[in-house]
Amino acid sequence: MVGRLADEVVLSEEERAFLEAQVRRHKAARSLSDRCRMILLCAEGLQSKEAGARLGVHEHTVGKWRRRFVKERIEGLTDEYRPGRPAPYRTIRLLR
Repeated sequence: MVGRLADEVVLSEEERAFLEAQVRRHKAARSLSDRCRMILLCAEGLQSKEAGARLGVHEHTVGKWRRRFVKERIEGLTDEYRPGRPAPYRTIRLLR
């Protein structure tokens, strides 16, 4: 049984260097470094299921970031702007 074919991830030298640097950076946001790890594993030819198992995330999560990377490249790995008021717990935490 064959599922849907995943988008192939092909990295340029600059993209690979950036992704690897983000993984090694201590001050990088955890979410960004996790996404960079996902893309690096996908570039090695791993399927979303295999990459997800190695990183401890669901295969759909890997697939989401794979698709966004193929479509938008590095810019696709950042969080999208969310309109509206911030979550209440953030407001409370800032007041303490």
